Amino acid sequence: MSYTPRLLKRYSDEIIPSLTEKFGYKTVMQVPKLEKIVISQGIGDAVGDKKLIENAVEDLSLIAGQRAVSTVSKKDISNFKLRKGMPIGTKVTLRGQRMYDFLDRFLSVALPRTRDFRGVNPKGFDGRGNFNMGVKEHIIFPEIDIDKVNKIMGMDVTFVTTANSDEEGNALLTEFGFPFTKK
Repeated sequence: MSYTPRLLKRYSDEIIPSLTEKFGYKTVMQVPKLEKIVISQGIGDAVGDKKLIENAVEDLSLIAGQRAVSTVSKKDISNFKLRKGMPIGTKVTLRGQRMYDFLDRFLSVALPRTRDFRGVNPKGFDGRGNFNMGVKEHIIFPEIDIDKVNKIMGMDVTFVTTANSDEEGNALLTEFGFPFTKK
């Protein structure tokens, strides 16, 4: 018996029929699906302290369940004391089973732990059905031990879908259980 993530099963059993009925798709292949989730952190203070990047990679790896990589600057910027090739952030791309596991934890555990949470702002769509949102504190994830955190950092989470429009992307993410606020 192999393991199937709860949201993946829900997608195939409930979400595909619901979206097919709503948008009148002719075939199952037209139904938008979640392609990948990209989690990234920009760490500007890493210019002065290299240890911040190592800690951020460890924390992001714990959150995602997959090894994160550090990102480097593409050019020199003298005002920020930044040289080309210096580590300035971290990122991780999730696909398949790990993506659905992360999405499940994100929606059911992490978002409700956010301070003063009133829902997700639906203005993060990019015009092609993809959704971006920021998380102010990475300590909302239960994998992070708050006692061992040196610096609370934010992160950007991008949900890449195969939807053709924001309306379809919004419908897909709403079906997954995103608590969007009313406009």
